[in-house]
Amino acid sequence: AAAPDAMAYAVFTNSGAEAVEAAIKLCRARTGRRDIISASNSFHGKTLGALSATGNPLYQEAFRAPIEGFHHVPYGNSEALNAMLAEKPDIAAVMLEPIQGEGGIVEPPAGYLQEVRKLCDHYDVPLIFDEIQTGLGRTGALFACEHGSIAPDVLLLAKALSGGLVPIGAVLCTEDMYTEAFGMKHSSTFAGNGLACTVGLEVMAMLAEDDAALVDHVRHMGTELKQGLLDIQARYPAVIRGIRGRGYMLGIDFGTDKNTYPHSLMGVLAEQEMLTPLVSSYMLNTQRLRLAPTLNGASVIRVEPPLIAGRPEIQRALDAIEQTAKVLSCRNTAGILGHLVGWQPEGELTSYAPAEPVQPVVPEPDMTRFAFLIHPVHLANYTDFDKSMGVFTEEQLEDLSLRWNDMVEPFVVSSTVIQGEDGSRAYGEFICVPRTAHQLMEMEKEQAEAEIKDAVELAASRGAEIVGLGAYTSVVTMGGRSLLNKVPVPITTGNSYTVISGVDALTIGAEKAGLDLEGSTAAVVGAGGAIGKASTCLLGEQVQRLILIGNPARPEKSHHRLLKVFAEFLRRTAKEAAQGRQFPAQSLSAYAASLPGAPDPSDKLGDWLQFARDVAESTQRIVLTVDVERYLPEADIILSATSSPEALIKPHMLKWGSFVCDMSRPANVSREVLEQRDDVMVIDGGIVEVPYRPDLGWDFGFDKGLAYACMSETMILALERHLQSVSIGADLNMDHLRFLRTLAEKFGFKLAGFRSFDRPISDDVWAQAAAARDRGAVTGRVRGA
Repeated sequence: AAAPDAMAYAVFTNSGAEAVEAAIKLCRARTGRRDIISASNSFHGKTLGALSATGNPLYQEAFRAPIEGFHHVPYGNSEALNAMLAEKPDIAAVMLEPIQGEGGIVEPPAGYLQEVRKLCDHYDVPLIFDEIQTGLGRTGALFACEHGSIAPDVLLLAKALSGGLVPIGAVLCTEDMYTEAFGMKHSSTFAGNGLACTVGLEVMAMLAEDDAALVDHVRHMGTELKQGLLDIQARYPAVIRGIRGRGYMLGIDFGTDKNTYPHSLMGVLAEQEMLTPLVSSYMLNTQRLRLAPTLNGASVIRVEPPLIAGRPEIQRALDAIEQTAKVLSCRNTAGILGHLVGWQPEGELTSYAPAEPVQPVVPEPDMTRFAFLIHPVHLANYTDFDKSMGVFTEEQLEDLSLRWNDMVEPFVVSSTVIQGEDGSRAYGEFICVPRTAHQLMEMEKEQAEAEIKDAVELAASRGAEIVGLGAYTSVVTMGGRSLLNKVPVPITTGNSYTVISGVDALTIGAEKAGLDLEGSTAAVVGAGGAIGKASTCLLGEQVQRLILIGNPARPEKSHHRLLKVFAEFLRRTAKEAAQGRQFPAQSLSAYAASLPGAPDPSDKLGDWLQFARDVAESTQRIVLTVDVERYLPEADIILSATSSPEALIKPHMLKWGSFVCDMSRPANVSREVLEQRDDVMVIDGGIVEVPYRPDLGWDFGFDKGLAYACMSETMILALERHLQSVSIGADLNMDHLRFLRTLAEKFGFKLAGFRSFDRPISDDVWAQAAAARDRGAVTGRVRGA
């Protein structure tokens, strides 16, 4: 009786989704036709028929929906609907929401619903209005279709029909729509039960009381609420894009994309449709206001008060929403996330609003395109990326990262254009795998590989022609080997240029510190890995003695790997000596080249293993060990390149006045060395100055234009258009290393100034270390125990 004119039947159901299913059956029985047209971005429920009508693939794919016979047209586009009705003769019904709810509180254009009614009449197709969200007073009318004086053939209700207390829904339809076939064949065990219908009758009585005074109240107060929201939007236009809806069915459209929040985790969360849930959480837990995001409209939070809410409640809500908009306008991620880890700001939040809009970097057609995978090596990297998170403790950062890491997918951090000194250019994107080094190492191998593969595929889908694997994305894929032939583009670990730059930094720095390379002992920690192995070959050409240190967790396997490294060093040395190469007289390479009884360089590596074993047992110029405590103190210079995320090198292990290049990320050298050993110089390896020092678009702890060597190798290969998978696995090609050195010189890549623990080294620090070494020489200090 309360429904629009011509409604003659009410068929009761247990839910809104069941009402949708019943309506589909009703229309198919009435027309003898099968197909249903609904709108894109719609939501009609999650049973199979309702899900097929829902216009969002996100909910459908896992369930093999939509099933055959369901079609979608853009909401608000009557021309598209007309074209589909004209094309398809088997349409049983058109189903629409008068206002899309989960789609983001989307109102139709003026006249759209009237035009839909005319088209349905013209093609003799029933019109279903899904008012499961909009019905029973929510929009300031008992039914939303009344705003346009439009009567459907079928009208669906649920939710508010019981005030949310008990399961009930209803399908209202005209006399003409109801058929004997439907009436005899459709049933539902608990639909229309006495309890639910008693509650429903009471709800209808409350809505009708005093000539529908409650519905009038919603219409008037909804106007005030919407105006209040529009006023807040006017004060915070950068973060509130729009206010939608009518009555007490309103939506706040937040400007949630990464351009709104540049260089901020909020931009990442917005891009992945996670910001509005977090904003809702902030409102609930700090402002004590319960709102909720819409399911499809990722940037929209719905404002849907109880119908009885009055002016005091409305003002309370507006105050809370304004405070939230103020926090968002500061672009302060900590302000929004702090409640999750028990952090509260003291005083006003610091604003991280950009001084000027971020200008996007746009690739040009002639540019080669590359991508490089990054990840937070340690928790402090979150602060490098988003300065506002510097207020959190390490424990709080760990808590937050564990909350979002399983939900956040790989994302684009920034983009840049690299130009070589020869004029060649390449466009690159940095793509983040949201896992720390520890998390990647602790994950199941298959899961870690799958997440990295997803990141490579994201890069390829965005146009990358070669992709570099950074940090532990290389480690957990066995130097990229497990991804070969599984991804659509060439990949590189960047390890080759990492070796070149690391060894150069170590040897140049050691000479700057006054060490005699030819007479020195060098240790390679992690010598069994790809970087350690290649570094051994290069260092052996310059130093007198080598200590190769492997993984103590697997001593037998490590000793065999170290023996293979030494055998390869001996074979390569013999090969190059046979080709006429001369080595420094005191170097280990010169000693190796003079050894009698060596196999032929063309012999297999296996033939060299016994020879390498004999040499290692007969001389102290090469040490193969896993005992870092015993042998590291003998080294004058040390290169560390392990895949361990732990700080392995402690102050007591180091020779007085030694020089250390740490190429591992996270660092293998403990910060205690920096604090306790002023005689020891520790430098960060693999830091490169990119030609013309471009802005890479994000802050990873370096000055503008500096990058890791592994990143730089990807850039170099892109500039050269050398689009092949290289630097893969544990056996780096020495010819490729030399090729990269030539390319680096061609394009203008070079070592950056020396840095220690991510900070530039001043002349005073060099002088301080030299003075400490001199004191040690006078007193005979050997190690710093």
